[in-house]
Amino acid sequence: MLRTSVCLAAVMLVAGSLHTASAQTAAPAPAKMSRMKLTVEKLKQMRAKWSENKVKLKACRKEVKRQGLVGDDRWFYIEDCMDKT
Repeated sequence: MLRTSVCLAAVMLVAGSLHTASAQTAAPAPAKMSRMKLTVEKLKQMRAKWSENKVKLKACRKEVKRQGLVGDDRWFYIEDCMDKT
C-alpha cells in the first residue's frame, strides 16, 4: 500500500511539472514570405544587375557550360563570376 501511494504521488508530481512546462511554450513566429518567392525576387535582382554588363555575363555563361554546372549551382557561380573584377 505504501509503495502504491508513493508511486501515485510521484506520477502526480511528474504530471504537474509537465503541465506547467507545456503552458510555457512560445507563441508561433509570424509567417514569412515563401522561400520560392524570395528566390524569384533575388533572381530578378541578379538578372537586372547582370543585364548592365552583357559581355561579362556571356563570358560567365561560357564558363558555367564548360564546368557543366546546373540548377542553383549555376546561378551561384554566375553571381560570383559577375562580382569578380
